[in-house]
Amino acid sequence: MEFSGASIGVVGALRAFPLRSAAQRVSQGGGRLHRGLPRGTTMAVFCRSLLSRLDPAAIENRVEEARAGVSSVHSENGLMRLMGLLPKPAPGGMPRQSLLDQSGLGAKTLDLLVLFDAFEHDTEPFSFRDLILARKYAGLEKSGAAWHDIAKSVHSVGPVGSLTALTLQASGDRIIAEDAFSLAELDGQRLLPLDEQADAAEDYFTHAETTEQAGLFAEAAVLYGHCAAVDPSDATAPFNQGNCLREGGDLDAAQLAYAVSLKRDPAFVESWFNCADVLRQLGRPEAARAHLQRAIAIDPLYADAIYNLAALDYEMGNLDEAVAGWRRYLELDESSDWARRARAGITLVSQTTRSQAG
Repeated sequence: MEFSGASIGVVGALRAFPLRSAAQRVSQGGGRLHRGLPRGTTMAVFCRSLLSRLDPAAIENRVEEARAGVSSVHSENGLMRLMGLLPKPAPGGMPRQSLLDQSGLGAKTLDLLVLFDAFEHDTEPFSFRDLILARKYAGLEKSGAAWHDIAKSVHSVGPVGSLTALTLQASGDRIIAEDAFSLAELDGQRLLPLDEQADAAEDYFTHAETTEQAGLFAEAAVLYGHCAAVDPSDATAPFNQGNCLREGGDLDAAQLAYAVSLKRDPAFVESWFNCADVLRQLGRPEAARAHLQRAIAIDPLYADAIYNLAALDYEMGNLDEAVAGWRRYLELDESSDWARRARAGITLVSQTTRSQAG
C-alpha cells in the first residue's frame, strides 16, 4: 500500500468504513486523505453515498470540477483496491472505446457509472462481464433511465456482477429486474455485503454544507464544529468552520478554528492562507506574514498567497519585498485585474522611492 506524496480528497461518505480509518491507512502509506478537494489534491474519490444525498446535476458538476483540477479521479471501490481492502476483479482486456462501441452506451453515462462502481472494473481495461453490464445499461438508457437512476438501483442487489443473469428494464425512475421466476424492483432491500457503519461526522458535514450554501453561517459553523468534534482527525471541518465564522465577523473564533485545522493537517495550504487574512484583520501583520510564507512554501505556485504577501509587505513598509512579490505574481498571472494592481503597486513603490531619494 504505497501512497507516498499522495493527497487524496474524498467527496461524500465512504460506505465501508469511517473516513478517519481510511485516513489512517493512507497515512501509513505516506499520503494524506481528507474531505473535499483543496489545493494540492492529487486524487479525488467519489463515494456512492452521493447518489442518495445530491441530485444528478450537482454530482455531475462536482465530477467536472474534479476532473479539471485533479490528476486522477477514482471510485470508492478503486480507493479500496488501492488500499488492498478489496480484491481486484479478473483481468480485463477491453479498452474504454471498445466497450462504448460494442455496447452502445453513452460515453458520459459510462464514465459516471464506472465512477460509482456499476461495473466490476473501476477503470479500463474492462472485461466481458463489464460489456454485458454495459449493454444492459444501454438498454435502460434508451428506455429513458438516467445514469443516476441506474447507479442508485444496481447497488441494491449485491455485487454488480450478479446483474449479468438478470433482465433489466426501466419504469420511470425505477429499475425492474426480471429472472426466470420473478419480477422485482431493485429497491434497496438487499444491500452490499460490506458492513455499513454510521458516520455521524459525515451527517453533520453534509448538513453544514447545505446550511453554509444557504448563507446561514452561524448555524453552519455550529454544525462544522460538531463534525470536527466527532472526528478529531478531520482538518476540513474546522477549516470550513473558520470560513463561516469569518463570514459572520467572529474573527477570534475563526482564527482558533483555523489553528485546529492546521494542527490536524499542517499541509492544508488554504487554511494557512485564510488564517493569514484573519490575523491581518486582527492587527497581527507579522503573524499573518508568517502564515502566508508558510502557504507559499507548501505551494510555490499559489498566486493569491504571493499577491497578498506582497500587498502585506507594502502595508508594513517592506517595499523591496513587496516589489519582488508582485513581480513573482506577474510571472503567474499577466492579464487579470490583480495583475494590473500588481503593476500599479510596483509603479507606486518606484515613485515613492524616487520621491524619497529626491
